[in-house]
Order: sequence, then structure tokens, then C-alpha cells
Amino acid sequence: MTHGRLQGVLSPVVTPFDGALRPDSRRLVRHCRWLLGHNVGLAVFGTNSEANSLSVAEKVQLLEDLVAAALPAGRMMPGTGCCALPDSVELTQHAVRLGCGGVLMLPPFYYKNVSDDGLFGSYAEIIERVGDSRLRVYLYHIPPIAQIPISLKLIERLLKAYPGTIAGIKDSSGDWRNSSTLLQSFQSEGFDVFVGSESFLLAARRSGGAGCISATANVNPGPIAALAQNWTAEDADRKQAELDAVRRIFQRYPMIAALKTAISVHSGLPEWAVVRPPLIALDGAQRDSLMTELDGIGFAMPGLAHG
Repeated sequence: MTHGRLQGVLSPVVTPFDGALRPDSRRLVRHCRWLLGHNVGLAVFGTNSEANSLSVAEKVQLLEDLVAAALPAGRMMPGTGCCALPDSVELTQHAVRLGCGGVLMLPPFYYKNVSDDGLFGSYAEIIERVGDSRLRVYLYHIPPIAQIPISLKLIERLLKAYPGTIAGIKDSSGDWRNSSTLLQSFQSEGFDVFVGSESFLLAARRSGGAGCISATANVNPGPIAALAQNWTAEDADRKQAELDAVRRIFQRYPMIAALKTAISVHSGLPEWAVVRPPLIALDGAQRDSLMTELDGIGFAMPGLAHG
């Protein structure tokens, strides 16, 4: 892994599937190139990547395909946190070997009401087994889905035990107060805070946050990255409001299916709409409604059809 710090905007890159529900690395590479062209990094195997519908072997192969396609590993933050400890170790080791800029690590989320001691033991065991000073771990706090929170005390303990390795967090709590507390508590220790939605991007940047890792960066990368970079501009609040308008539309639909629908329409590739069960693609009425709403605000995905 690189010793530089990931900053700005990253996308939990949606995973394309073919008609047999197999991952399509060719389309994934094409989409990743388009995102990088808009200055957005690659948080592959995130929540909106349908990561927990992918096998370890599929993730290993896809990551190898991305690197083989000459996409910069230093701009990648693959999700490597799994319920099974050996799976997390294998994926994390693989990311280190390929030179990824960091890994985004969910807590083991199947068992509920686990203690901070248990979570510390899980993260510590992974770090120790990987055993590589190049490893940079970004904790993934997403209690609405994982239902396993990452507490301030746990972060403090991990930073003390693994300084330099524990690099930051993605806060997908949806609560700005939590993000603000994280920034106030750990920013001085070189702990980078990424918010989980561009709706909090401007507030985060004004408070010293590293940026955001956002689902809608899959479809609106340029404007989100522009605000992350130009957050001190006079029109920053207006730009934030424009981002919020796009985000609100996508949030009215099942997010992953909506993202893939927009990509399928704007790329001219209908197969992009395929999701892997148990998820279901948008039906015709939902698709028409989504596209009508997006057209109504002048939404565009420039260059996607030629990516």
C-alpha cells in the first residue's frame, strides 16, 4: 500500500453483472476509469457495490483485473471486512500485495450486541495476521445496516495499539453530530474522517474532514469532487444544495437498483440494470419515475457513454 493518504471523494463502485449474474470486470474497469476521470477514487466492494453478495474469490479476481487494467491501486480503498475472520485476512492481504491505498473494514456484523473487547480482538487479529506496515485501515461505521457501532473508546484503543495502521473512518451513521465528534476527538492524531454522504461534504470539509465515500459518487462524480476540492469558494453552499437535490432523488428509490438504472440509461448499456438476488431491479414504473425526476433537474453523466 502507498504511504500517501487518501483524500477527497471515493465511490463504493457498483458491480456490474452479466445475464448469468457473474461479475463483469470489463464494464467495471470502464466505470472505474470514468470515475477516476472525474477525480473520484475507488472504494470497490462497499455497501453499494453489493459487496456482501460477492464471494471472496470474486473480489480477489476483480481487484486483480482492475490493477491489471493499469488503474492506480493507490486510489483504491477496497472493502475487506467480512463476518469470517479468515476472509477478512485474505482480502486485506491481497489488497496490501496489490498496493491499494487503504482498506475499508466493516466490523464482523452477524453477531449482535458484541462488546468493544470482541471488536478490538477482531480488528487486532486481522492486523496482526496481515503483519505489514504498509496496511492502512479505515474503519466502517454503518450502524443502520451492520447494527454494530464503532465506539469512540474502540477507536481510541485501536489508535493506541496500531498508530499509523488505523488511518481513519467512514462514518455512515447519517448523523452529523457523530461525524463532528469524531473530527473533534481524533483529527489531531492523523485520523481521517470520511462522511458517508455528500450531503455532509461541505460541513465535513469546513471542519477538517478528509472527504466523503458516497453511493451517488457513482453517478454524480464530477460535481461532488469539485465541491470537495473547492469548498472555500463563494458558491460552495449553492453547490452543496445542488448535490443534495440529486441525492434526494436517488434516496427515494432502492439505492443500488436506482444507481444501476441511471448508469444503464446514460451509458446505453441496458445490462447495467442487473442486480444480484436478493436485490431486485427497478420495475418499469420506477425506472420511468426516476429518469423523469432526474431529467427535471437537468441531471447528466457526461462522457459515460464514451468511457
